Formats: sequence, structure tokens, C-alpha cells
Amino acid sequence: MKIIRYLDSAGVARHGSEQPDGSVRRIDGDLYGTYSVSGDTADVQRLLAPIVPTQILCIGLNYRRHAEETKAKLPERPILFVKGINTLQHPGEPILIPTHMASHEVDYECELAVVIGRACKNVSRERALDYVLGYTCANDVSARDWQIRMGGGQWCRGKFFDTFAPLGPRLVTPDEIPNPNALRIATVLNGERVQDWNTGDMIFDVPTLIEFLSGSTTLVPGTVILTGTPHGVGMAAKPEPRWLRPGDVVSIEIEKIGTLTNPVASEP
Repeated sequence: MKIIRYLDSAGVARHGSEQPDGSVRRIDGDLYGTYSVSGDTADVQRLLAPIVPTQILCIGLNYRRHAEETKAKLPERPILFVKGINTLQHPGEPILIPTHMASHEVDYECELAVVIGRACKNVSRERALDYVLGYTCANDVSARDWQIRMGGGQWCRGKFFDTFAPLGPRLVTPDEIPNPNALRIATVLNGERVQDWNTGDMIFDVPTLIEFLSGSTTLVPGTVILTGTPHGVGMAAKPEPRWLRPGDVVSIEIEKIGTLTNPVASEP
């Protein structure tokens, strides 16, 4: 199933199921409990991120080619950092370049996002995908100057600014994506394809990440896992880095999921 979240004409946020003919049927109930697709056409006025995360867990250096381009040693275990729920941004809404805590090195990162649908802890790799509600596109926007030089030796400051986690445009359930590590993934910046690879290049695949992150740790429903980015980030561009600028348009494309597009603007 392909699930969207939207505002209706009364300003109420609801979920809907996209149909093969392009129409949307309203979903009744709780995505993390019992829900059903009604026969009513959804009153879609504005598209929202497909879920509101309860937490956002992120994995760094999880593609072999990306590790090579940054001249980093392949990690022995997944590298975990976090984003706040304040970083969520909707499809079509702007990524804001920080001006108060100014950054001049804001980068894009296409990522497959995994949404946990049931609470889990100490899950085995073999059962890990049983707890997945679905998959969506993510952009792990990163202020590299804050991440690398001004963040006190950890990554979170450069990853934690408002609007730095666009998600969408839809959540696709696991029955349509039986293998999340066999998907083409790309970033298109102002019409130019700057990242173009496959999730099969992950060092730690999705089941392994869920096993690792749930170790002695409860993953609550609504947990979003960003699974890393392939090579082609702006920081590593040649002959000089390619940073996001106001007026840019950046799109994340993932096979079987679709395209997440956001303009870029300055923080007011």
C-alpha cells in the first residue's frame, strides 16, 4: 500500500491510501494499531510528511562508495547520531539555510527512511523486517561546517537545524518492497543528477540496522531510521564542493517510493 498524510479542507491531518488510478481513499484508524481504507475519496488539500516521527535515528558512513569518497575507514559497527523531531519538513516546503547560527556549507544526502510500526527491543536480524511499517524518502540535510569544525567533535549540531529532515512523499508498506536493499536511490539538484546508486551498497543492511538499534533499546512506533547516503554528496564534489543555496531545488528519488522535492531558502 502507498500511504500519504494530508490536510483536508477543515485543516485536519489525515492519512490516505493512493490508488492505482491516482485517486486517494481516506484511511480510518491508527497506522500503528488497527486501520482500514474507507470507500470515501480523500479531501487532499495539502500534502504532509507521511508520518510524524517519535524519534529520528540516523546512520553515518553506511555506503561503501561514500566512505571511499570521504576517505573514511569502513566502520566496524553502525555509526549512530540523532536528529530532533523539529527537523521534519514536508514535501514541497523549503529547506531553510541557517542564518542566525549561520552555515555556508549546507549539503544534501538522499536516504532510504525506515519507519518502525510496532515497539521492538532486542530484535533478531531474521525478524527485524516484521516490525517495519513502511519506507519513505528522506533528505539528511547537513551543515558540514557545524558538523565537522564547529560542533564540538560530534555530528548532531550540524544535523539538527529546523527543516533538515524532509520526508515523503509517501510511505510504502513492506509488501511492495520485500527487499529494501535492492532499490535505486538518487539526488537531483536543479535538474542535475548528483547522486545515483543502489541501497545494495549499504555496509549494514536494513535488518542489521534494526537489530543493532533495538539492542537493549526500545524502538517505539513512529521511530524513523535514516539508513545512510551513497557517494556524490556536495562536500566531496570536484573541483570544488557543491553547497545548497537559496533558490535551489533538490529532489530525492527512490525506486518504488517516488520523488521528494523541496526548494531551498534562507532562514527568515
